Amino acid sequence: MDNNALIAIVAVVAIVALGLAIWSVVRKRQSAHLRDQFGPEYGKAVETFGGPRSAERELAAREKRVKSFDIRPLSLEQHRQFTREWQEVQTRFVDDPSKAVADADRLVKELMQARGYPMVDFEQRAADISVDHPEVVNHYRSAREIAVTNREGKASTEELRQALVHYRALFEDLLESAPPQKRASAR
Repeated sequence: MDNNALIAIVAVVAIVALGLAIWSVVRKRQSAHLRDQFGPEYGKAVETFGGPRSAERELAAREKRVKSFDIRPLSLEQHRQFTREWQEVQTRFVDDPSKAVADADRLVKELMQARGYPMVDFEQRAADISVDHPEVVNHYRSAREIAVTNREGKASTEELRQALVHYRALFEDLLESAPPQKRASAR
């Protein structure tokens, strides 16, 4: 074998090795990004989809889908209105826990819609919420499960109380902790 052929082979091997090294670094960065972005939802996705690769494909697809949405902050008036309605839901719990939970479910959907999330089936809504609100999406799932049990007339008052607590965690995260004018001045 002449020197030129040997040099060409070594060059090809070096390029392939470099390509594999770059691919490996990119994959690790993507995995780290998704773990950071989704927090506890990353682990749930790994469990649900049967491993990190499948979970990461799903989570990346969620990110891409949600980027296409027009997610927007609430106006000051919307913020006030949703806050008032939530206070009414919590007050209603004392006299009618079942209705309060049904109203909390409805109000969370309305808030999601006002922020720009599409209203598709529950699983898709939860997946969409997990992109920007990964810390509270499990609250949404838990609340929804109890709400379904409630519609069947099988939820205890304690379960209904838990549902309201779960809905509140998601509601507050979606509402954002500060009204819009305070967020703008804090920047």
